[in-house]
Amino acid sequence: MQTRTLGSTGPRTSALGLGCMGMSALYGDADRAESIATIHAALETGITLLDTGDFYGMGHNELLINESLRTAPSSLREQALTSVKFGALRDPDGGWSGYDGRPAAVKNFAAYSLQRLGVDHIDIYRIARVDPDVPIEETVGAIAELVEAGHVRHIGLSEAGAHTIRRAVAAAPISDLQIEYSLISRGIEEEILPTARELGVGITAYGVLSRGLISGHFTRDRQLAANDFRGMSPRFQGENLQHNLDLVDALRKIAEQKGISVAQTAIAWVLAQADRRGADIVPLIGARSRDRLTEALGALDVVLDESDLRAIEEAVPAGAAAGDRYPAAQMGHLDSER
Repeated sequence: MQTRTLGSTGPRTSALGLGCMGMSALYGDADRAESIATIHAALETGITLLDTGDFYGMGHNELLINESLRTAPSSLREQALTSVKFGALRDPDGGWSGYDGRPAAVKNFAAYSLQRLGVDHIDIYRIARVDPDVPIEETVGAIAELVEAGHVRHIGLSEAGAHTIRRAVAAAPISDLQIEYSLISRGIEEEILPTARELGVGITAYGVLSRGLISGHFTRDRQLAANDFRGMSPRFQGENLQHNLDLVDALRKIAEQKGISVAQTAIAWVLAQADRRGADIVPLIGARSRDRLTEALGALDVVLDESDLRAIEEAVPAGAAAGDRYPAAQMGHLDSER
């Protein structure tokens, strides 16, 4: 397994991380046994970074990771790194009611995550969305106190804009920024990515397949379950979906010429940006099954030269996607979009 160091202060991790959210929430029902088997398989292949959020299934995902680590061989369990997002406020019906970045809340969230995960420390801890009512220095400062106490190893950010990143780095060492980055979500290239590079902040890129939209497996007539977040996502709606799948068809032609899958092409493109843009970028793959995991891992063997990258970017130009990446209400929570 290839490895990368997250920024100038972060841990050394596998070149791909496993995003575990879909094993508990937002993409419809998941198979618990297959989810655990997939986490085990990821660890066996050398993936070390497991990404979760305390609000994924209201704690379900952390408990799933706990069970997966407890039942994995000790050698694999010891190499696993936990990356945890906190701060999202949920209600019993699954609704969202904001974010809480107050120092007391930070420590409260951490206490529950440590218990659910069954670990004595969290490797990277980050607020899921910047709380607009709490200075980022206070939120980061509270995590820094958890680092000093030994409960957390590294401080991360999520969906933070360039100005917020600068303020956070001035307050404490920041290992990485977790943010959406894919062929059809390239907004970070203008300001956020250069700022992260300048300040020695790594990138953990989620949504590299845009929630399956550019995986090559999403069909035009697919019917989504009522509990699947994508049913409300603008990019999966009506004409937007048809336009976006036209982009996938263009990408598929390049993938076929290379003898690889569409998903491998899209993941390999993100991997290549670390070399092209001088930043430490670790894509998070949201595989929920061993088959999808195996396919994603194949991207590590894909070599894209400059002519390949140009062809891919001509097929799927920056800004070509139709629809925002979240519904309007959730877009309003993104510091990275302000």
